[in-house]
Amino acid sequence: MNLYPTLQAHIRTAKSLAISEERKAVLHVLIDYIQQKVDQHQDINLNFICTHNSRRSQFSQIWGKVAAVYHGIDMNSFSGGVEVTAFNERAVASIKRFGFKISSEGEGNPKYFVFYSDDEDPIVAFSKVYDDAANAPTGFAAVMTCSHADENCPFIPGAEARIPVRYEDPKAFDDTDQEAEMYDTRSLQIASEMLYVFSKINKGKK
Repeated sequence: MNLYPTLQAHIRTAKSLAISEERKAVLHVLIDYIQQKVDQHQDINLNFICTHNSRRSQFSQIWGKVAAVYHGIDMNSFSGGVEVTAFNERAVASIKRFGFKISSEGEGNPKYFVFYSDDEDPIVAFSKVYDDAANAPTGFAAVMTCSHADENCPFIPGAEARIPVRYEDPKAFDDTDQEAEMYDTRSLQIASEMLYVFSKINKGKK
């Protein structure tokens, strides 16, 4: 597939990052869920959930989709929160630095159209609650990307699996001289782990 060149370079970097055995154990719960779906020839629906659906869950939705396409796996990638805010502009800026092409429409909580290839439809990213009409209503895994949402949402209606894959919040570095660096670090970590997850899926298993 024809990924944008800058994005391809960052994917190579992400693939080279080391992932600890402790972290791999967390990711293998997600791998097992996806593999089961592949084996049963069922749709793969992942809803990445964080409190505000503004940073980590957006990164995860975007990188999850790109990683799946990169490895030739058909996956529907969603994200949501427990309250609506907006796709944080700092996270949007980070995604742009990684080589995605982005357009937007609307104000306040705009919809962002995130392109990773001229040959693929864009990822539509905006802040919404996890059960928004844009997301799969049933038959999905709720991938909990932050501790607050994981601990305060004990039940996700429609989810057939709940899989904690928590990330540290780059918000802690907002308005500091480390802001851009830490947003990019978190984005690259998520890219690395999503690429690892989909690299482990056996597409030919019956």
